[in-house]
Amino acid sequence: MVVTSGGKTLRIAIAGDLHGAWDHSDHALLQTVAPDALLVVGDLSDGQQRIPALLRQLPLPVACILGNHDAGKDASGRTLQRQIDLLGEVHCGWKLRALSPPGLAVVGGRPGTAGGGFHLSRAVQAAFGPVTLQESADRITAAAAAAPDDWPLVLLGHSGPSGLGSDAASPCGRDWKPPACDWGDLDLALAIQQIRRRRPVPLVVFGHMHHALKRGQGHRQSFCRDRAGTGYLNTACVPRHGTDGAGQALRHLSWVELVGQELRSASHRWYGLGGELLYEERLWTAPTPSPELAPC
Repeated sequence: MVVTSGGKTLRIAIAGDLHGAWDHSDHALLQTVAPDALLVVGDLSDGQQRIPALLRQLPLPVACILGNHDAGKDASGRTLQRQIDLLGEVHCGWKLRALSPPGLAVVGGRPGTAGGGFHLSRAVQAAFGPVTLQESADRITAAAAAAPDDWPLVLLGHSGPSGLGSDAASPCGRDWKPPACDWGDLDLALAIQQIRRRRPVPLVVFGHMHHALKRGQGHRQSFCRDRAGTGYLNTACVPRHGTDGAGQALRHLSWVELVGQELRSASHRWYGLGGELLYEERLWTAPTPSPELAPC
């Protein structure tokens, strides 16, 4: 059951897979649009130190999970560990990131995931040690249990959970080789089930599976919502720096608004360098409640 709360509106910007597309123009944009928090879903680059250092400079609340590309090609785990060290408390892999202000609980999933059920790369094992599927789910669940009950909870993964569809265009569908299948994370799906026994999960944010499908298959479904009221948002618009047909520079951010324990809206936005909103794809808006009728 989704708990309705009359709390304040939280405006959250999300940067999908960066793949190097992050610089001071993004900092200027965030200063202009002024979200309450920024979430980053990983694949910052291929292990370079520039972007983690930039994220630490941001003056607004930030939470980040690292993806499979963030280890570079270094199986020793040293490159991945440098990324973690540079991010410091901003990195929330298997941890709670309590953002106060604005009063938002962000819990990270398994760091370094490449999707596909459950698999720890050599780099992740070197940095974190061996972890089983159940242990990973339990770490995510324990982090969520430590969050304040009256704060909205967002789960932040690099890959999304399994169970969102097995087509190539599903939010976590495998599109790069046939047959298409569900390429989501089993441990994140299990953690969501476990967390829901205690509290609502209004939003799960992730990336990894890019919006533009391989081999010209079209575009991915980037948002869905289940019967329990949880929204699942794939933010991997790659590349997130670009230009439109008129030659205007674009910067992509996904954008969500939460009120209390409820997701109210989700969209993809493309901004100009001056902070002007040039294009918006509205993914979901909560229905407006019907006014209560006065008794006769």
